[in-house]
Amino acid sequence: MRVAILLLGYATLVGTLAPVLLTRTGWAARAPRLAIWAWQALTATVVVSVALAGLVLAVPTVPVSGNLADMLQACVMALRAQYAAPGGAVVAATGTVLALGVLGRVGWCLTAALWRARRERRRHAEVLAMVGRARPDLGVTVLEDDRPAVYCLPGTGHRIVLTSAALAALEPRALDAVIAHERAHIRQRHHLVLAFAEALKRAFPRVALFRTAAEETRRLVEMAADDEATARTDSLTLAGALVELAGAGVPVASLAASGGQVAGRVRRLLSPQRPLRRAVVWTGTLVAGAALALPLVLAAQPAVAATGMTTCPLPDAPVASAQRSA
Repeated sequence: MRVAILLLGYATLVGTLAPVLLTRTGWAARAPRLAIWAWQALTATVVVSVALAGLVLAVPTVPVSGNLADMLQACVMALRAQYAAPGGAVVAATGTVLALGVLGRVGWCLTAALWRARRERRRHAEVLAMVGRARPDLGVTVLEDDRPAVYCLPGTGHRIVLTSAALAALEPRALDAVIAHERAHIRQRHHLVLAFAEALKRAFPRVALFRTAAEETRRLVEMAADDEATARTDSLTLAGALVELAGAGVPVASLAASGGQVAGRVRRLLSPQRPLRRAVVWTGTLVAGAALALPLVLAAQPAVAATGMTTCPLPDAPVASAQRSA
C-alpha cells in the first residue's frame, strides 16, 4: 500500500509541476528536441506510475528465495491472504481495474490514432498518384492548386507535397528551406511523437497535463524542424517562406511548415539564436530519463527487498510448530 501511495503521489507531483517547468521557463524554445523528449517522458511516467500503483495494489509482494515450486506456492498463499483480509479483495480489484483501465485506454487510443492517420495518408497518397506530378530533381510531388502549401505525408512510403502555387511563389532558397523542414519531420518521426501526445489527450481529456502536452508538442515539432532547416539555409529565408505559406490548408494526418503557431515561430527565427549548451541538453535528457525510470524503481523496491527473505511458510508449517509446542 505504501508503494502505491508513493506512485500516485509521484504521478500527481509530476502532473502538477511539469507544465510549470516546461511552459513558463522559456527554455523549451531554445532546445525544442529536448523539450519534446521531456514532454514525452513526463507524460509517460504519469501513465506508468498510475498503472504500476494499480498493479502493486492487486499483487502482493512475495519473497522469492527458495526453489520455483516454493515461490509459486508462496505467491498463491499471499494472494489468498490478501483476498481473505477485510477489504483486501476490494483493494486488489480496485488496483486491477485501475491498471488495466489506464493501460487499455491508452493502448486503444494510440492504436486508433495510428490506424486512422495511416488510413488518411493512404487515401491521400492514392489521390496524389492519380493527379500529382513528380519532381525528381526536388524529391517532391507537385499538386495543381492555386493555394500555396507545402506538407509531408510521413510514415511508410513518405512523400513531400508542394502545390503549384507554392512552387511559383517561393524562390529557390526558400523552396529548399521548406523542403528541408518537411524532411526533418520525416527523419525525426514527428508523426509518432504527435500520435502519442494526441492519444493521451484523447484518452484522458480532463487531465490538464495531457492537454497541454499535446498543444506544446505540436508547436515544438515545428520548431525542431525549423532548426534543422535553418542548418541548411538562413533563418530569414525560412521566416519569409513561412509567412508566404501562412494560413494554407493541408490534409488531415499530414505535417506542414505552415502549422504550429507560425507567428511565434517567425519571431523566434528573426530573434538572435541562443541554443542551450550541450552539457545542459545532456543533463536535461538524463533528468527526463530518470523521471521516467523512477516509477519502475519504486515499484520494484519491495520485490528486490524480498529477495533476501525466506519464503512464506508452507501449509504444513503450522502443524509442525504445534507439535513442537506440545
